[in-house]
Amino acid sequence: MDYSLEHHQSFLNKSVSQLPTPSLIVSLPTIKRNVDRLHRDVEELGIGFRPHVKTLKTIEVTRLMLANGKYHSIVASTLAEIRGALPLVKEGLLDECLYGLPVYPGCLPGLVELRKSIRITLMVDNEQHIDLLENQDQAQPWDVFVKIDVGSHRAGVLAASPSLRKLVNRAEASQHVNLIGFYCHAGHSYAGRSQEEAEETLHAEISGVLDAASLLPTSRKLTVSIGATPTAHVVKSLKATIPSNIHLELHAGNFPTNDLQQLSTKVISENDQAVRIATEVCSVYPERNEAVVNAGVIALSRETSGFPGFGQVVGQPDWAVVRQSQEHGILGTENSSCNAADTFKVGQRVYLYCNHTCITAAAFHVFYVVDENDVVVDTWVPWKGW
Repeated sequence: MDYSLEHHQSFLNKSVSQLPTPSLIVSLPTIKRNVDRLHRDVEELGIGFRPHVKTLKTIEVTRLMLANGKYHSIVASTLAEIRGALPLVKEGLLDECLYGLPVYPGCLPGLVELRKSIRITLMVDNEQHIDLLENQDQAQPWDVFVKIDVGSHRAGVLAASPSLRKLVNRAEASQHVNLIGFYCHAGHSYAGRSQEEAEETLHAEISGVLDAASLLPTSRKLTVSIGATPTAHVVKSLKATIPSNIHLELHAGNFPTNDLQQLSTKVISENDQAVRIATEVCSVYPERNEAVVNAGVIALSRETSGFPGFGQVVGQPDWAVVRQSQEHGILGTENSSCNAADTFKVGQRVYLYCNHTCITAAAFHVFYVVDENDVVVDTWVPWKGW
């Protein structure tokens, strides 16, 4: 069994320097600051908010994202995430969950069961989804969002496609489906490298879902849901005119933690990153000007960002994880004036910023939550599996 999972509470009130390695460290002050910032932007705009729970997958951060009950809806990508969030229903903080993948036969039995405890909303982007739901023996129709592809080409139907009108008409005609709105996710916004690019993508999002909503009468009450963390960071720049029948909501998931991918978009600062990976130097190689740490692909993932390598050394921006194998991370530099033998020693603690928190966090069974002095004040156990 994972050592941290067995012993994590024994590290309460201890410094991060005493943690086992590799460990995932979460800065609670940074998380709270990031969440509060987005909540303020949403409140100032007077729009709704739906956090995605996929990043840290814990009851604690989900409660923070819901502002302790101010917001009552989430997005989840796995049934395990929905099951994990159910205690918040009993607390009166959570009412509804959108299952974030287009609905498919294998997930429906679990969603039917979960529907007994929480309102479940589904995602559709194909007429075959309506066929699937019409073949289910359910007394109540399923609430559904139509997923719109605004450029990421991951899932969704293009707003300009004739398939969209056919899908909307089919959903409207079905007694097994209640079309409540349109949803898009601008995953391609991660490739942006400026605030201006993030703002352009945000406006493409809102245009896409409003175009889709225009297929229905203006008397019809609808929700349009937009967002990805890069565009969420610039949501206060939104200037679109929203029709009176439309309720606009923002969704985002990575925003409490941020990471090097977010930093690459230039819409956050380095200090807005709430997650670090604690590692130890296992050896140093002066001949090739490199060092090895005990965090490789399994701990860091192979995700990339606008920065070199697979993770940056905190406080040593010239050094990055330039190569990896399963448990080995190779620290290297493009700066010829930096010397590994002078910088690293065997047994030295090295902390890494990760490229993508969502993927990195999935490797860890426990998160060590620290205060502003890097003292462990809590431990969070994430929901694992599917």
